[in-house]
Amino acid sequence: MKFKTTFIVLAALSIVASCTQAKSTESKKELKPNVIVVITDDQGYGDLACNGNPIIQTPNIDKFHDQSVRLTNFHVGTTCAPSRGGLMSGRNCNRNGVWHTIGGCSSLHERETTLADVFVANGYATGMFGKWHLGDNYPFRPYDRGFQETFYLKGGGVGQTPDYWNNDYFDDTYFRNGVPEKVEGYCTDVWFDEATKFIDKHKDEPFFAYVSLNAPHGPYNVPEQYVSMYDEADLAPRQKNFYGMITQLDERFGQLAEHLESTGIADNTILIFMTDNGTAAGYYYNKKNKSFTGYNAGMRGTKGSHYDGGHRVPFFIRWPKGELMGAKDIQSLTAHVDILPTLVELCGLDVNYKYEMDGISIASLLYGKKAEVDFDKRMLVTDTQRNQWPEKGRNSCVMTTRWRLTNGNELYDIFADPGQKNNIADKHPEQVKLMQDFYNDWWSRAEKDFEYPVIKLGTDNENPSFLTCHDMHNNQPIPWNQNMIRAGVAFDEGYLLTQVMQAGKYRIAISRYPKESGLRMDASVPGVKATKGTEAITEGVSLKLNQPFVVLNGKVVNCKFNDAHTAAEVSVDLEAGELKLGGGFFDDNGQKAMAYYYEVERL
Repeated sequence: MKFKTTFIVLAALSIVASCTQAKSTESKKELKPNVIVVITDDQGYGDLACNGNPIIQTPNIDKFHDQSVRLTNFHVGTTCAPSRGGLMSGRNCNRNGVWHTIGGCSSLHERETTLADVFVANGYATGMFGKWHLGDNYPFRPYDRGFQETFYLKGGGVGQTPDYWNNDYFDDTYFRNGVPEKVEGYCTDVWFDEATKFIDKHKDEPFFAYVSLNAPHGPYNVPEQYVSMYDEADLAPRQKNFYGMITQLDERFGQLAEHLESTGIADNTILIFMTDNGTAAGYYYNKKNKSFTGYNAGMRGTKGSHYDGGHRVPFFIRWPKGELMGAKDIQSLTAHVDILPTLVELCGLDVNYKYEMDGISIASLLYGKKAEVDFDKRMLVTDTQRNQWPEKGRNSCVMTTRWRLTNGNELYDIFADPGQKNNIADKHPEQVKLMQDFYNDWWSRAEKDFEYPVIKLGTDNENPSFLTCHDMHNNQPIPWNQNMIRAGVAFDEGYLLTQVMQAGKYRIAISRYPKESGLRMDASVPGVKATKGTEAITEGVSLKLNQPFVVLNGKVVNCKFNDAHTAAEVSVDLEAGELKLGGGFFDDNGQKAMAYYYEVERL
């Protein structure tokens, strides 16, 4: 009897175990797809061998290209932050607060729902690694915007004003959810290593990883072995570094793809490769020789241009389980703003869009199915603003699959004239009128959303706050990188747009160098000579600054230098509300110079 009872118990346990295993297997089958977006910085459509470049070596991305669905008429903003803002929000940069890369106009407005917000709300783990460039202060930091795990650099790239002092791509200090952390290694390796650790940590649950590289953005620094690969190439010296940076990131992309295979999650992972604007250095005009080196896929314009060379970029997507693969080209007009709604549909996510979207789901296009939208007639707008307030018609481009209307009066047939050499507006007045009408209607709706993002001070989320002149509203040239800080480039107007969230006593400090440098206000710092793989770093000049002051909503308040002479400080009572913050010094010649770095602490 005891044996029979034991047998029955064992049999029951076996059935339970089998059911549990079956449920586990079923659960894994029903897992939503993982999503990995790899976006590079300043790499154009022509900076890949698979897109026709005869010089560059990109074997791993080429292999991925051959496995993917490719959008060959895919467009972004013409510079980095506007593209990233559109990718994150599904909305044009003029709507979301990111129509510039500096000057207080490169922070993604807090009202925007981000791609990461949507994934988190649907149960995904989210991670962001690399370049954010959508705001360095609360409420704009990546971990304020839906990313649970972040490791990133500040500003728009290594060596820019908000970046950690003296970063140079090698063994730098970056920010883990806002906390500075020193690491060893080349930055591109760091971002991929961090992404790989995140993937391994979350491989048994759906995750979204945003791998946002700052390469090949300048400074063009890369291990020499990758530059040496182009020693014999017909390229300008800086192009060899630029190409080397792309080959290095290609190597790491290949390792990421292999890792997905080895961990068994490649089939149910949506892997995307894209870039953020046209090439910055892949196509170079030598004024002396009056000739070009490099390759631009026959397009007109490069980074910053509203012609196709400034905003048409590569986009490859692969998802084996979802049957998105197989070397398929799609020629219809698509854009970065489409990615959020497309991933929502592909992953079966729930979302309630609060504001008018510029992007639409292109899932039907990816699968070759009939869509509600006629993609051949669809129109989109991109432009290059790079000013303090969006200006109607400024460097504008209205696009359809076939046509481009630039500057409001130049019409190009991209099918017949991909280099945009022949303006045929006079031959197609009806098409010009159609696209002008679209632009006017779109602008009238979009301008209702124009609004400066506002940094919030005195919150428990960020206290103290460290701000820089990179985010100052100013019509003058702003010292946006640390070479300019070292050189003492001066400007004499501008303000940081902030909001004091709690009334009280605050300490405000202004300085010439960032706090982590520990440098005196009048310090000179040595420069660094260029090497084969790196650019030079400017020698820092000594500035004799005196009479420090801060400006609070137009009111000038005098400050005092601290004992270490690293900053000038003052304690003030601030009311809750908007605060236009500025500050600076006078030099020995009586010339005013605005401060580069600010610290604001609620006491």
